[in-house]
This record gives sequence, structure tokens and C-alpha cells, in this order.
Amino acid sequence: MLLTPPMTMMDFFRKSEGVWFSQRTVHRFDSAGDESGESNLIIKVLDPDDRRVLEVCKEQGVDPNLATGGASFQWQGNLSEKEPDPNYEAILVDIPHPHNPRLGKFLRNKGYVEGIPVIGVYHFAEDGVLTIETEYESNQGQERCWFITDNFRVRVSTVKIVGGVNLMTYCSERRCVSSAMLEDLIDRNRMRASGI
Repeated sequence: MLLTPPMTMMDFFRKSEGVWFSQRTVHRFDSAGDESGESNLIIKVLDPDDRRVLEVCKEQGVDPNLATGGASFQWQGNLSEKEPDPNYEAILVDIPHPHNPRLGKFLRNKGYVEGIPVIGVYHFAEDGVLTIETEYESNQGQERCWFITDNFRVRVSTVKIVGGVNLMTYCSERRCVSSAMLEDLIDRNRMRASGI
């Protein structure tokens, strides 16, 4: 089955919803420690009238009627049995271009590079690769993300500071299969094997 890539941010959020096992490799160009590792990424789609979407719009002075929705991103240690820490959560709000839904900007309550509210711009290429550009106070970030299959995606990013590239990151992410998804896959395989 051929993959149909998402071509709008809300479709991207919907396709990303769930729990992902993320393996990340980080190459820093300074003397800081290694940040490579494994974690769980938990993504939930938010409706346009969700309290968190409205709060982010208000904080950044954006008309909430321009928002098509958003998503909550939470990071958690891959072996942690605790509830995700709210300090490791970001809310993204989609503000698509009024005439081209493949382009737009998103509001983020806290940035990935600097923990401050930011506005990023995005676009989807013809092949479905999502590119995000974010300007921080003293850094610039660029991230690209694309789906290889419905349950496997790749993210690469660079962060530039005044002197040049500061770090590069590669993440491969596999969707964690829930019990319900597993049962569905088993049922479909049984039907296919029996010729139904």
C-alpha cells in the first residue's frame, strides 16, 4: 500500500497522533554533553476551541478564529512508568495560509531550542516533506519531518547560532502499537489468510 503523505498541518497532526518511540542522535559543535537517547513522544490532536489552543492564541495576540486546531506534544523517558511531566509538553497551534493550506505558521507556547513562546513558519513540499523554520532570540532552527510509512517517520533538524551550526539532530520514530491496533491487525491478517 502506497503512503499518502499529509499535506496540511492538521492532517500531519492527525497522522502523528499517538505514542511514538523516538531514537535520537545529536551532533553538537561545541563541548556540551551528548544528548542522544531514546524517549516516548506522545501527540494528541486539539480542536480549535480547546482551552490550550485559545490560551496560546491569547498569549501571542493572534485571533483564535484563524486557528484550525493544534496538538499537544509530550516527551517522556522511554522506560518511565510515571505520568508524563507537564514541564516536557509543548502546545502547537496551526494558522494556515488563507489561500494555500500547504503553507502557514504555527504558534508554540514554548520553543524546542529556547523555552519561550515562538512562531514558526512551515510548508509541505510536493513529496509531503514538512519543513519548519523557527526564529528564536539568539538561534535559528530548521526541522524537516516526513513519513516513511503510516507508523514510521523521520525528523532531522539543525540549530544555528551567530557563529554557525550549533547542533544537528536525527530522529527515527516508530509508532507504539496499542492493544486495540494489534487486535485489528490480527483480525485483518486472519481475514486475508482465510480469503474473506
